[in-house]
Amino acid sequence: MSAPSPPRPPRTAAVLAVLAALLVALGAYGSARASDGLTVRHVTVAGVPLTEVRASPQADVGRRPGVVVAHGFAGSARLMRPIADTVARDGMVALLLDFAGHGANPGRLGGGGRGASEETLAADLDVAVAHLRGLPDVDPERIYLVGHSMGAGAVTRWAADHPEIRRTVAISLPDAGDAGGARPADLLLIVGGAEFPDFRRAAEEAAGQGGSTRRLVEVPGVEHISVLFAARTHAEVAAWLPSDGGSGARPTARLLPAGLLLLGLGLGYVPLTVLALGRRSARPRPPASSPGKLLAVAVVAAGVGAAVAALVPTARLPLAVGGHVIGFLLVSGLLLAVAGRWSPPRALASAPLGQGTATPVEHLGTARSVVAAVLLTGYAVLAVAVPIHLGLTSALPVGARWWLLPVAATGCLVFLAGAERVSGGRTGRHAVVGVLAVLALTASAVVGLAPGFVLLVVPLFALLVVWQVAWAAVLRGAGAPSWLPPVVGTALLAWPVATTLPLT
Repeated sequence: MSAPSPPRPPRTAAVLAVLAALLVALGAYGSARASDGLTVRHVTVAGVPLTEVRASPQADVGRRPGVVVAHGFAGSARLMRPIADTVARDGMVALLLDFAGHGANPGRLGGGGRGASEETLAADLDVAVAHLRGLPDVDPERIYLVGHSMGAGAVTRWAADHPEIRRTVAISLPDAGDAGGARPADLLLIVGGAEFPDFRRAAEEAAGQGGSTRRLVEVPGVEHISVLFAARTHAEVAAWLPSDGGSGARPTARLLPAGLLLLGLGLGYVPLTVLALGRRSARPRPPASSPGKLLAVAVVAAGVGAAVAALVPTARLPLAVGGHVIGFLLVSGLLLAVAGRWSPPRALASAPLGQGTATPVEHLGTARSVVAAVLLTGYAVLAVAVPIHLGLTSALPVGARWWLLPVAATGCLVFLAGAERVSGGRTGRHAVVGVLAVLALTASAVVGLAPGFVLLVVPLFALLVVWQVAWAAVLRGAGAPSWLPPVVGTALLAWPVATTLPLT
């Protein structure tokens, strides 16, 4: 995914193209084989997208147990697919759902994931359980529930109100109050050893409230998302739910191929850039502030952005957490752009090509610039959306997400253009601006200026920032015009923000 900024020799680009094609092929093959032995059916019932997963039909299997698998806040059915695959391979019929505002469900969640939205979550579970009970190969007397985070609270509350539910699994339960009292009785609580302390406390409290019919398991070394892909988690879920036998778990069967796709598409960006821009010399770098002034400007911009993000109109967008992030990027970017505009210029420096001497830059025509921008931006969307969608969570826009995409893109573009301006197109300084943005978002969530859920979003945001910095370095090294790195980087940042965070 990364590469040094000087333009690469044609042979290196060719080698990277071959390696990228190999990785993409392996990733695509692995993704296609991840469902081997399983039958999958997608339906929509009462507006709720449902996914049925079962082992491929066998003769005389009879009716099997059914398991509803519910995702957490900012998750989707796709994020829970490994759990569903495990219980299906273990002889049960798994049913995944997209709660309102998540994944392929265009409805609005409301309530920010708690409070008023509990009614919405319960209504969606009503639809899912009723559909599962009505399937001809499911035993309606053997229905189990599995949930993660917000979904863990939802299935625990639902099971408490429906004593006919035999067993329940709550992974990363956010609130012990969801499991208060004696019901649900047969409750397995799973928490990651590296999760925030509040999740561990909630699991411990919930386990102590229900007596000997509840079990608490701490999976070492995993946090709030990776707990879903841990072999121990899958083994405990399969052991807790009585089944008719199966062929075992493959928790990373989708994640690893998606990682190969991500790496392959990232490497493929280098030869594609050479193809789109031609073999041009690196452009002279524009004026930039001194390192000390840059640091001061970036700190002030990030701090002000974090402080006022909740007051910007984007905070009222129907995009939980995402509206706050967009506002932060918009305010920070405007301040960076102003500072870059008014900063006293320093001497121009040309990127060295082997001997450290300045080299004239060939002019890239307007038509070719536009074609290159369209090609590379489209590729950026493909490179970020496909691996996320195949291996992690839903990354396809539905409903209001379509008009939220340009809004998110505007905030990201302003920030990246400001960062490009104030850093003078220097990769190291550009990276400093990105790091400070990540730190400011984290700090704002810790002190209560941003929603607490930002802390769970920050790792993905940081990864996207690193990716964008690396791709921008490749573009600069290939002689791209100064406006192109922010445009391409916008696709990398804005698409996940607009398509994966919940509609409220």
